[in-house]
Amino acid sequence: MKKIAVLGSTGSIGTQTLDIVRINEDLKVVALAAGSNVELMEKQIREFSPRMAVMWSEKACEDLRARVADTEVKIGCGMEGLLEIAAMEEMEVLVTAIVGMIGIRPTIAAIENGKTIALANKETLVTAGHIIMPLAEKKKVPILPVDSEHSAIFQSMNGEPAGRVRKILLTASGGPFRGKTANELKDMKVEDALKHPNWAMGRKITIDSATMVNKGLEVMEAKWLFGVDLDRIEVVVHPQSIIHSMVEYVDGAVMAQLGMPDMKLPIAYALFYPDRRPMDGEKVDFFKLGTLTFEKPDLETFTGLKLAFKAAEQGGSMPTVYNAANERAVSLFLERKIGFMQIPELIGMAMENHRRVADPSVDEILRTEKETYEFIERAIN
Repeated sequence: MKKIAVLGSTGSIGTQTLDIVRINEDLKVVALAAGSNVELMEKQIREFSPRMAVMWSEKACEDLRARVADTEVKIGCGMEGLLEIAAMEEMEVLVTAIVGMIGIRPTIAAIENGKTIALANKETLVTAGHIIMPLAEKKKVPILPVDSEHSAIFQSMNGEPAGRVRKILLTASGGPFRGKTANELKDMKVEDALKHPNWAMGRKITIDSATMVNKGLEVMEAKWLFGVDLDRIEVVVHPQSIIHSMVEYVDGAVMAQLGMPDMKLPIAYALFYPDRRPMDGEKVDFFKLGTLTFEKPDLETFTGLKLAFKAAEQGGSMPTVYNAANERAVSLFLERKIGFMQIPELIGMAMENHRRVADPSVDEILRTEKETYEFIERAIN
């Protein structure tokens, strides 16, 4: 029996992780954590009977505590609750699907306690990769990527000598606005940006796909996860989303992982690694598919991706600025307070304004995030 905890259990990755638990009797959920969706959390508690459940806000904690008073589950709150989950003795695998930089501290705590990390929180490595990866190596803790692209790279590198990797080819669908000009993008509304052609994801990550900022964040993650320089990471637009990413070796061989656009595959691979479990669902039909196509990303139109490479090259606290500025800008766009093309504009402005810290601590990372949020608020008012 493998015992897992899921941070972000009411979100897209979290709910799909629990779908996998439902069909695998040797998985046991010992802890759940979420932001504010008390109603869904109550249902999850009653179905999975975790020993502990955590809500981010005090109000949500109080509401949940009253709802599940007839159960034996312990209710925790905020960061203190997340850190308690990370240190649970019986927990073996921590699925970090929680959104935002609040995932950093629990991930560090779980690594310190020797827990395997199934990583679905981008901010952890984007902003704190220089802290997380050395710590994981020191503690001999595996970090298993849940993101489909990074899982594909991980699978393509499995069993191969890491020193023989020439290039990582990170695939991107291109999102709902692939092929559009900057002039056309100015008039795009929230509803347009949320119509992803291939993937069903949360609102924030769907907007990130439309701006291609999501791919920029994945470039930064790949740098840390696989220990490669930026000049050895290439983004390839692949509209069909069948090849989830590729690895080119020094002899010219290219290994790729293919599959239908279904997040349950990389989630299950991380949970059961190195095993593979049978899964229902649609499989790739190459005769029906017919053609796979590839394009270069348009960095002049989708400047969010171009800025990501710039932020990654500068390193230090700059990736935190990139991430935080995007997070706030996407929120403003979803609230219909700014236009679509203002998202990368605000990211660029925040980066220009920032005085880089070369080797930021967690406190400095969180302070940079706060300062970036404040800069964005000033910029739009």
